[in-house]
Amino acid sequence: MSRPDLSLSLQFADARHREQLPRHKVQRWIRAALELPGEIAVRIVDAEEGRQLNKEFRGKDYATNVLTFDYSHEPVVGADLVICAEVVEREAREMGLDLVAHYAHMLVHGTLHAQGYDHEEDDEAECMEARETEILLALGFADPYQR
Repeated sequence: MSRPDLSLSLQFADARHREQLPRHKVQRWIRAALELPGEIAVRIVDAEEGRQLNKEFRGKDYATNVLTFDYSHEPVVGADLVICAEVVEREAREMGLDLVAHYAHMLVHGTLHAQGYDHEEDDEAECMEARETEILLALGFADPYQR
């Protein structure tokens, strides 16, 4: 199956996991979740920047794993994904997950948000989690919701 085109900007404000996130893999994971062509910037940040952005844009005074800023859904998906390296690393360690698999999950999760998927309501969460699982299994990762 052909995947949509993707224009990717990959930025490392926090470079601690740069080796685990080569551009070709990040691009592959995002494209697997895209339903339309995309123009996506991914920025890997430290906890300070993650906290600042989460506070400014969501009113929550803590760093979270992934923030999605979606600008357009069609005809091209336009978004910025901000991933906090420290949070992803801590979550992977606490949940006994492979770090690369957890990054792949966060990138798929953020890409789905960029296309309008949400998990505020139970039925939305069920749909989004099922889609994430389908994508991650197709990429060769385990189901992120089976622990």
